[in-house]
Amino acid sequence: MPLTYQDWQSRAAGLSLNGNAWIEGARRPSSDGATLASINPMTEQPLAHVAATTSEDVDRAVTSARAAFASRSWSGLDPLDRRSIMKRIARELRAHQEELALLDCLEVGKCISEALEDVEESAVLFDWYGELQDKLYDQVAASPAGVQATVVHEPLGVIGAIVPWNYPLHNAAVKLAPALAAGNSVILKPAEESSLSALRLAELCEAAGLPTGVLHVLPGHGHVTGEALGRHPDVDAIGFTGSTEIGKRFQVYAGESNMKPVWLECGGKSPHLVFDDCPDLDAAVDAVIGGIFTNAGQVCSAHSRLLIQDSIADDFLDALQERVAQLTPGDPLDPATTLGPIVSRAQFEQVMSYLEVGRQEASLLTGGEARTASGGALFVEPTVFTEVTPQHRIFREEVFGPVLTVTRFQDENEAVALANDSCYGLAASLWTLLLSRAHRLCDALQAGTITVNGVDAVSPQTPFGGMKQSGIGRDYGLAGMQKYMALKTRWIHY
Repeated sequence: MPLTYQDWQSRAAGLSLNGNAWIEGARRPSSDGATLASINPMTEQPLAHVAATTSEDVDRAVTSARAAFASRSWSGLDPLDRRSIMKRIARELRAHQEELALLDCLEVGKCISEALEDVEESAVLFDWYGELQDKLYDQVAASPAGVQATVVHEPLGVIGAIVPWNYPLHNAAVKLAPALAAGNSVILKPAEESSLSALRLAELCEAAGLPTGVLHVLPGHGHVTGEALGRHPDVDAIGFTGSTEIGKRFQVYAGESNMKPVWLECGGKSPHLVFDDCPDLDAAVDAVIGGIFTNAGQVCSAHSRLLIQDSIADDFLDALQERVAQLTPGDPLDPATTLGPIVSRAQFEQVMSYLEVGRQEASLLTGGEARTASGGALFVEPTVFTEVTPQHRIFREEVFGPVLTVTRFQDENEAVALANDSCYGLAASLWTLLLSRAHRLCDALQAGTITVNGVDAVSPQTPFGGMKQSGIGRDYGLAGMQKYMALKTRWIHY
């Protein structure tokens, strides 16, 4: 029987919260004893005190991770043994699904139903990359008689993984599963707002058999712990998900240290195009809702720009407004809640400032206000602005909140021009009945992932990442693992 609001409240009250870092297989305070507060966005009260790790802690973790890598305690295991451990990690995640979901729900205001899905999707990643351990082969190149040339993938060594707060556990798994599958040691830096599920994940990985020293989790401030990882001369690569602004800083850190590769999944302003031959308008309306209001719009690939053909715009917006009104803001522990709070006071104020910009630039169709729900103060109404043009800030800048802009177009060429008029290129979705148009737009749209007659499709089997200032490199798929590996060519004369 599904758990009730009261059930989730009771389980949340029984959680044991440990904010100490995970270094060398144990929970440890920061080297100087400093902490930062993990804040529940529903109450704006501290949940736990989390270790604010230092550059000294980074040095200690890197030294341990390097020693583990050098000993081949992980990369040197039989592929079948690595596969077993990766799949045991997946089982541990599923066995602790409620606990992990609650940690993300309490720390960042994620709806409990979404948080439960995140745990399952994280487990799938460990399953999928685990299965690759004994199924990938290197290459033998054509070569002259008496010579054999082979091309192999080898782990890089020590990977620094920096993840944001909007999908705490899932973003950690997106980095950890492929980096570990590639045979590396990993140091994970979670966001200041969301460390608890990542720290618990480390314990579960060790319980599943991951050798000590292969994984470390260092919570703390980005300008301290994150920068120390980015600049560390013995970190071999960085995998980063977060804002474009911070992503650019990691490129600087790498350039000023050891030229480590930096793989970036950054901001977005994804377009959602609906043509007048849309095969299912009701489904498209639901997709537009899901594309921007899931996780209160705090999604890197959020489809925050609705581009709609003028001939169907009025009817579509009527249906959209009716559907938006059905969204239910409330306590994320309540299974009936479909819109949780904004993650923090600072992010809430940023979203509110964009609402003021939107009122000055465009027409407000619905929403546009703060709301108090279930005793929480950081709620923003799902908001839709119409008559938005490419000159408007709300068309161009990433809000990272539940704010949708609407721009009308007349024909396909105008739709493509509007969609591509952005410094971002993470994702795009479109609705059309014409297969020829679907192919043309998949070619023409500047985005890393394009979904036709759906929204924001993501799968472990397919790469995900951006063009332009949405990033460099890909997560998911083989590409998500191979970016943490080096190609080595071997010429053997015999």
